[in-house]
Amino acid sequence: MTKPTNATFASKKFLRFGVSMTAVALAAGTLALPALAQDAAPAAAAEDDTVVVVVTGFRGSLQSSINAKKRESSIVDVITAEDIADFPDNNLAESLQRIPGIAIDRDGGEGRTITVRGLGSQFTRVRINGLEALATAGGKDSTGANLDRGFDFNVFASELFKSLTVRKSQSANVDEGSLGATVDLQTSRPFDYKGFTLAGGAQVAYNDRSEDTSPRYTFLVSNRWADGKLGALLSVAYSERTLFEEGPSTVRWENAFNQSNGGRFQNYSTDGGATFTGIPASGTLTGEALKVSNALHPRIPRYGRLSYDQKRLGITGAFQMRPNPNTLISIEGLYSKFRADRTEQYLEVISFSRGGAGIGNPATDIYNYTISDQGVITKAAFNDVDVRSEHRFDDQSSTFSQLSLTWDQNFTDRFRGSFRIGSSESIQDNPRQTTLSIEAYDVDGYSYDFTDQTAPVFNYGTHNGCTVSQACYWTFGNGGPTGGARGDASLIRIRPNRTTNSFNTLSADFTYDINDVFTLRFGASVKDFELVTMQARRASEAIDAADLATLNANLAGYTQSVTGFGETWLVPDINAIRDKLNYECNCGFYTTGTSSVGGARGLNREAAETDTGAYVQLDFKTEIGSLPVRGDVGLRHVKTEQTTSGYLSATTYATSVREYDDTLPSLNVTVEPINDVLVRFAAAKVMARPLLANLTPGGTLSTFGLTYTGGNPMLDPIRSTNYDLNVEWYADKDTLFSIGFFQKDIDSYIQNRQYTTAYKNLGLDMDLIADATGQTGDTLYTVTNPISTPGGTLKGYEISLQKPFTFLPGFLGNTGGIVNYTSVESKIEYYTSPTTAATRTENLLGLSPTSWNATLYYEDSKLSGRVSAAYRDGYLVSLLPGSGADFFGKNETLNIDASASYVLTDNLTLSFEAINLTDEADDRYVSYAQAATGNTGNAMLEYTQSGRQFIFGVRYKY
Repeated sequence: MTKPTNATFASKKFLRFGVSMTAVALAAGTLALPALAQDAAPAAAAEDDTVVVVVTGFRGSLQSSINAKKRESSIVDVITAEDIADFPDNNLAESLQRIPGIAIDRDGGEGRTITVRGLGSQFTRVRINGLEALATAGGKDSTGANLDRGFDFNVFASELFKSLTVRKSQSANVDEGSLGATVDLQTSRPFDYKGFTLAGGAQVAYNDRSEDTSPRYTFLVSNRWADGKLGALLSVAYSERTLFEEGPSTVRWENAFNQSNGGRFQNYSTDGGATFTGIPASGTLTGEALKVSNALHPRIPRYGRLSYDQKRLGITGAFQMRPNPNTLISIEGLYSKFRADRTEQYLEVISFSRGGAGIGNPATDIYNYTISDQGVITKAAFNDVDVRSEHRFDDQSSTFSQLSLTWDQNFTDRFRGSFRIGSSESIQDNPRQTTLSIEAYDVDGYSYDFTDQTAPVFNYGTHNGCTVSQACYWTFGNGGPTGGARGDASLIRIRPNRTTNSFNTLSADFTYDINDVFTLRFGASVKDFELVTMQARRASEAIDAADLATLNANLAGYTQSVTGFGETWLVPDINAIRDKLNYECNCGFYTTGTSSVGGARGLNREAAETDTGAYVQLDFKTEIGSLPVRGDVGLRHVKTEQTTSGYLSATTYATSVREYDDTLPSLNVTVEPINDVLVRFAAAKVMARPLLANLTPGGTLSTFGLTYTGGNPMLDPIRSTNYDLNVEWYADKDTLFSIGFFQKDIDSYIQNRQYTTAYKNLGLDMDLIADATGQTGDTLYTVTNPISTPGGTLKGYEISLQKPFTFLPGFLGNTGGIVNYTSVESKIEYYTSPTTAATRTENLLGLSPTSWNATLYYEDSKLSGRVSAAYRDGYLVSLLPGSGADFFGKNETLNIDASASYVLTDNLTLSFEAINLTDEADDRYVSYAQAATGNTGNAMLEYTQSGRQFIFGVRYKY
């Protein structure tokens, strides 16, 4: 696979710009400083080392956050470390959820992604040490691997960071790309501390569901030399985590009419299975046969056990130099490796999702069934079903690295600049994603009962006189109706995959103090972004006939026993089978391919972007009458040069190039009508670039049928005009009450549609139709791909209160509380089919109408403790997931966590944390609105629990 030409050009452009700008900065610093050092004021960015304050404790962290928020001219929220290498939460996302307007989604029991004011992770930009970055991780099927622009916060240990800043309003000097917020993550630097600093910690964690313990270690050392002019810092965080998640799932629901391959049941019985009535395989149905065929049944009813073996290593390093009062040079590095191996084991019925002559539902009898008013078969018994036991293993890791150089320079006492160059890379690597299965064909007496959808009951009957815990129940099957066997062949599914993304950034920012009222800021930046995804698959996932005979000759030797939901059953032994068959050789019957295999082709794609931006901004700070007024007004212009590539066939690799410009004005105004009461107003035009999966030109192009199905490289970004109004009361240094109103007028929303347009509008190369007789760029094609559809208005409000209860008597005066509440409203008219005009008006994907967070804390000179609760309303996850469903969604969550610490000495502190005290479930659903068949409402998709986590530790600092 060759890199797109435009990406190569962008890299050279970046390199030339970087070398030139670095040379300018070095020359300015070297030549100008000797003369300027005598009369220039110390650099503001150079952090006067006489003002180094380390705020400790939870209350100190809150106080520091309030001060930072109050000083800003725009609308921001800040979270700071409680102490050296000690962030308030073990997970960055879980810290962010304490900020008004932010809700999180957990994966495997810990925070992974965030939603800001109803807008999901693809609408939020994240910067690490001032540089835009993207960290991606894998996930189970229901959450998925991150192959796009969303940021996965679980990649990093929280102890590596000193502060989190969430910028909810836009200023011209902040890079574009976000509709929701820009999140800044800042690691520690040596000039954050006065001199030699040493801190470390050790913890042990226990999970009550996995019944396993795992360690966690942190270390930081920092020092300054040469009268404080040189400094270096190193921090390391390492943790392990063993997690066990279990519960039922359905892999969607479907009926006989919305299966992609069809599937009416063979017979039904209304007398408990004594007699059966046939259901015609085709034609019009009436009566009970129609009622049964219309009703939804689980597509793959199953129980799952998921085991996670996680190891997370994080390292930061920083070197700072202040050769004179006007110069500060900072070199910062960050490395993180997050291993998240996962084992999944399922006991399931596969034939409900299959159709065809003698296979799946057309071979199955149903009896003892109950159909709900929503058209769902909530319980039933069946004959002739195919039972499968599945074992999957993912060898998975996420590696992130970043290196940056920042030069802060005072040129005169009124003119200063900051130059930054840096690069980051994130690799999500899944070299082993392997699934094996064993089968039991034509099982009689199987039943399920989803009356309680969170705890369904399964009965797998007997087969060959055996139960699921015995080898004689199972076979490694060849599938098909041959030899009396029906249904799917046993699997050896091999799907290695890898996602690599990188950012190269170069920026120059200048500040000129015009007078005591006005400050002029201006600057420019170039960002180079590249993303490559790869997946390989086998053309057939069946097992070689000779290997089938080998495995079946000793089935007990190639399976292992597992237990869950009160049932013991056999699963394929992946290690034993791999050692025997050597199926990972990528050879012979077990060869894998990328573009040569249809199922993998669309997941092999590339994207490259070069974003060139410039801005001018005027800051002001004055009084109007007696009212203090400050803020900024500015304009940012950015050009996006985009190259995307993907496969149209096994051998046709299409590349599309386009560019577009955005001019983005912004305004932030802060007025103080009463002492310590701030009123803030902000307005800005913003944009977020489309998901990369939607931009790829890969898909299917038929020059004979005049059709194209795939991505849309001509998609415009999603643009919005945002308005904010905040009122904040800082009653004292520890107290904040704020209420904020926000509105986002979103111009468009991207959905899949079918339409007719000229070939030249597809963004595909004209060479692709060169051999099609008589076709030109004006030839009309029937196209199914993502397009911009009407957007809508998102509006809401958020309320926050932080207050220590110092007015209470005695020890109660050491308590305090934090509470915030967010309400968001935004409706989108969703097309429920790409080919029809049918729509359904629902909330924006990822939007929870309400969310809140509350913390009650206690802190004195020795003892500190807090309890936090975080609630998030249910929300929609994805549109048109298949099987006739309209949406996937997730039900409401309420997570309760607690922590405590005790200071033994000035240097030694004991700590305790409890996470997910109520063992909150990952409760997901699938939504239907099919009036014709009576299928309405929500049905269970997945309901899993990952247990409570208890962490005991000790921290030392010097």
